Amino acid sequence: ADSLVAANGVISARLAGKLRYMDSRKDEQERGITMKSSVISLYYPWNEQEYLVNLMDSPGHVDFSSEVCTAVRLCDGAIVVVDLVEGVQPQTKLVLQQAWDQGIKPILVLNKMDRLITEMKFDTRTAYQHISQVLEQVNAVMGEMFATKVMSGEQVTKPADEEIQLVE
Repeated sequence: ADSLVAANGVISARLAGKLRYMDSRKDEQERGITMKSSVISLYYPWNEQEYLVNLMDSPGHVDFSSEVCTAVRLCDGAIVVVDLVEGVQPQTKLVLQQAWDQGIKPILVLNKMDRLITEMKFDTRTAYQHISQVLEQVNAVMGEMFATKVMSGEQVTKPADEEIQLVE
């Protein structure tokens, strides 16, 4: 989130990633985790137009799932960040389910890729295989939700100009 905030000139690019701008509470700063959702409005230029993006940073830990539930209901889209070392966690599944229930198409972001090399000491092949496994985990969660909807007899519809596509 800091990089997006810095791109709008709210904070210096030098502080992005260190400041944790969206974590304004003292306990969030001390623990290095988001505990309460926070929102900031940012402008995003695209194709000679400017868009207003309301960035909502919500907690990633399962203990704060009510915060995420509220956040998802207020959003038009969702960026689901998955730590590549940790992989898909129960909270990841919950967030994907909440996005599915609200009809939001989530964007998957794989985070902390550098840790595969620096901490886990993976070579490139092992890192690639691990990333593929995490993608398969996400696809399995999404596929399960799709199958559940089909098996329940609900109509699965999609606009004619869009495709339902899982990450490969």
